[in-house]
Amino acid sequence: MVWTGTWVSDRLGIELAGDDELRGLLGLALRRNPKRAHLLVSGVLGKHVPQLPSVVHGHGVTLGRRVRALLGPEEAARAVVLGYAETATALGHAVADGLETAPYLHSTRRPVASVPSAGGFEESHSHATSHLLLPEDPAFFDRGGEAGRGPLVLVDDEFSTGNTVLNTLRDLHARHPRDHYVIVALVDMRAPGDAGRLAAFAEETGARVDVVAHARGTVRLPEDVLARGLRLVEEQDGRTADPLVPCAPAVAPVRLELGWPAGLPDGGRHGFTPDHRARLREALPAMAARIADGLGGPEQAGRVLVLGFEELMYAPLVLARALEEAGLDVRFSTTTRSPVLAVDDPGYAIRTRLAFPAHDDPADGPGERYAYNVAGGGFDTVLAVVDSAADTPALHAPGGLLAQLATAAPRVALAVVPAHTPVPRTPDRQEPPVLPAPLRGPDFSSYEPDDVGWLLQDLSAVRLEAPVEEREEAVQRGGAHYAESLPVEYQPTEEYQELYRDALAGSAARIARAVGTVTELVLAERSPRPVLVSLARAGTPVGVLMRRWARHRHGTELPHYAVSIVRGRGIDANALRWLAAHHDPADVVFVDGWTGKGAITRELADALAGFPGFDPEIAVLADPGSCVRTYGTREDFLIPSACLNSTVSGLISRTVLRDDLVGPHDYHGAKFYRELSGSDVSRDFVAAVEDRFDEVADAVDQQVKEAASADRAPTWEGWAAVERISEEQGIHDVNLVKPGVGETTRVLLRRVPWKILARRGAGADLAHIRLLAEQRGVPVEERDDLPYTCVGLIHPRYTRGATGADGKAVGSA
Repeated sequence: MVWTGTWVSDRLGIELAGDDELRGLLGLALRRNPKRAHLLVSGVLGKHVPQLPSVVHGHGVTLGRRVRALLGPEEAARAVVLGYAETATALGHAVADGLETAPYLHSTRRPVASVPSAGGFEESHSHATSHLLLPEDPAFFDRGGEAGRGPLVLVDDEFSTGNTVLNTLRDLHARHPRDHYVIVALVDMRAPGDAGRLAAFAEETGARVDVVAHARGTVRLPEDVLARGLRLVEEQDGRTADPLVPCAPAVAPVRLELGWPAGLPDGGRHGFTPDHRARLREALPAMAARIADGLGGPEQAGRVLVLGFEELMYAPLVLARALEEAGLDVRFSTTTRSPVLAVDDPGYAIRTRLAFPAHDDPADGPGERYAYNVAGGGFDTVLAVVDSAADTPALHAPGGLLAQLATAAPRVALAVVPAHTPVPRTPDRQEPPVLPAPLRGPDFSSYEPDDVGWLLQDLSAVRLEAPVEEREEAVQRGGAHYAESLPVEYQPTEEYQELYRDALAGSAARIARAVGTVTELVLAERSPRPVLVSLARAGTPVGVLMRRWARHRHGTELPHYAVSIVRGRGIDANALRWLAAHHDPADVVFVDGWTGKGAITRELADALAGFPGFDPEIAVLADPGSCVRTYGTREDFLIPSACLNSTVSGLISRTVLRDDLVGPHDYHGAKFYRELSGSDVSRDFVAAVEDRFDEVADAVDQQVKEAASADRAPTWEGWAAVERISEEQGIHDVNLVKPGVGETTRVLLRRVPWKILARRGAGADLAHIRLLAEQRGVPVEERDDLPYTCVGLIHPRYTRGATGADGKAVGSA
């Protein structure tokens, strides 16, 4: 066979000298990099060259067993393993597999604001130089017990100049000094002078440093190799075109569900323990069986390439290994950041190149990414495996990775591993308490169990209700917060219930259209598999309907949870912690019913500042305040679920946040009003809207098409209007001005209203407002200049003496 370094060697005079195994392990290619001309291309690493997964994993495991033999059982049990991103992430995992008992961490170029760095270093020859060390456990590097820190095993694919390893050793030795380091690589290609620098470090620190490699040798480089290499790349670019299709169409790959174990990290970016390793091994056969079934078995799948994603190498590798053991014809490689020249010659290591835009919102900004030796590889199926942070619209877009793969193989499939979001440890380095699973109906709420999981605690047995007048006085005097108690649930009269039924009958199609539009926008622009998180409780019926639309229109079952957010107090941090442990925060889409002046929109953005990965933009059914860009409509119309309280929201109360009831590790609370089940219309409301889905499908498609090209940037005109009304009415407090039909309804049901401003000629949308205002003795003032259909004003100087003797007519105290 022709050695895959011949083409470069003949033209640049680069030579490999050393062990006989070298040419079987390495080929040569030319970098598109002004810092170094050549690239040593491993045939057994699984990065640039597709290879049998058993070969890739086996080389790492063999190295790990050699390290174990070097250290002995006792020292091996105290060791920790560190791998290098991106090429050696899976190799380091495999070395840790061979050691059996060692935890593993690899460096990363994906920062996480909530995780303090345990170190960092530079890879000077790389195109992307900075490495971060972000272990979830701050004591990761201190493992070793009473005898002190155990050996540190550093794993890279090649050990060339030794600069990267030395940078790492110096940084970590300053932070976590120890007396034994083991350097592991597939090939040790250091020149004699480079070997001397490592010996000098050992002498300087008094630490023992060992090197374990499959093969040893050196690379002989002509003095002018860098300049000649750059000229050669430029010449080849002028002669040949890379086998890529920049305008490749978007594709819909076969999406395969893995059944990845909940809470299991996707790899060693933030640490991977022996317990994690055992859980993964136990789950692999079932996951491989799901993939094999999804591909139609060995015959239909044909020759398969399992393609990992940059730093995500180990999970795709072991999945590929499990498929290989199940009898499929499988090879493994991954995408990469490294720009390399492709030359279609048997004596060159990189024969073909696919290029596509980055699709994981990288911290260093957008850029090209690559998949080498995929085109022309004779693959019948390519299974791309990415983490959920990279399952973005860019992945599925025209010219994206999936579209490019479709030009290289007749069949493309996609499997998504949940990206692990680390949870910072408490100062005493103890794990936070395990949070309970979400509450579900029928034990908590009247919704179907799958419709919503409530990340709340059940306070049904606690007396929390207070008369509206009492609550208003306490809140306005500053003696209480509105979330510390609950208003007495308004029980509608028969006349009011009839208005609700008429409103629902008249607006169900309008609501269905808005539900469909906002759901389609979320699927197209936010995440192909979003996790809906409604803001309890006004957002929850909308979240239920969005979930129903996705199932009805696309056959997709979206997770849906409800969480508490409290104005002035923020969002439930423990609910966010549970979500981050079970889902990728990048997939979470917060859902609410409508916007008023945008106070909750701003509250959410402020609250999420300390929780990286979550997108603070809310998706709403109606955005009359122009506060968000993901909405079903910007019309201010009657959403019948706003007409009632718990009886249209699963019989769940407003959320409660009070220090004596909600501890630091508790969810916010709420009550389940089982006693109101005879008046419950929650399921009826959902069913009435869902029945109109087919009827509005075409209108939704048209509305989504128009929205895609429209300027939907928030203008916050609602907030400006509220400030103007607050001043002109002499209130001087925007919190007492509640714009929009939904917010005005809340004022009449839960607060002490002062007056209602109504747009002249609003008609049926305000029928229930007028009835409630009449029942409570509240004046309704007709206006021609309102940007909303109506605005509710809370009494600005409320005391219980401000009402008449009947408690209805509001005076002017």
